[in-house]
Amino acid sequence: MSEQTVTHPAWTRDQIAARVAQDIPDGAVVNLGIGAPTKVANHLPADREVILHSENGVIGMGPAPAKGEEDYDLINAGKQPVTLLPGGCFFHHADSFAMMRGGHLDVCVLGAFQVAANGDLANWSTGEPDSIPAVGGAMDLAIGAKKTYVMMDMRTKTGEPKFVQECTYPLTGVNCVSRIYTDVAVIDITKEGAKVVDVVEGLSFEDLQSLTPVKLIDAR
Repeated sequence: MSEQTVTHPAWTRDQIAARVAQDIPDGAVVNLGIGAPTKVANHLPADREVILHSENGVIGMGPAPAKGEEDYDLINAGKQPVTLLPGGCFFHHADSFAMMRGGHLDVCVLGAFQVAANGDLANWSTGEPDSIPAVGGAMDLAIGAKKTYVMMDMRTKTGEPKFVQECTYPLTGVNCVSRIYTDVAVIDITKEGAKVVDVVEGLSFEDLQSLTPVKLIDAR
């Protein structure tokens, strides 16, 4: 998610992460993608058991370590230091991808450059010459998880919409996104259309609609 100056009410990244955490059920096995999604780990309710998986071969992660207590032999896929809860363990990279591809993840939370109205996801390349060379594990996560949630700003730094009718960037997955959590709204992607289930306080539905070309349905 990009840092940007907004002229409308907006949630912070931590507020978005807390909103995602609120929707993750007890007992779920969850993968948090590189970047903003890792913040979700710090907001999971204490009364729920949520098992966090990382594609580099870790399961049972806890919140981020306190400053000064980082162990760089214990990291997530984004090379950030993490903690391990009792019962957590390590395993081969291939076993980790077998979990992802075998449908064993209940939820994955990813960032995105674009999400289309039908749930297509573009989150690995903008097509620019200096883009990362390959999709990595994002494709396996987006298609393998039972539900794919996306955290992203509603618009880019330059004001272009990120929730679009059709993606113009290379696709990560087709028709795979269940829900998007943006800086201004939470939107379900359904067969009936894009249903708004939550909006930041102070933003009208009309103003929200002006931020995306996708026709929104007020389902609050």
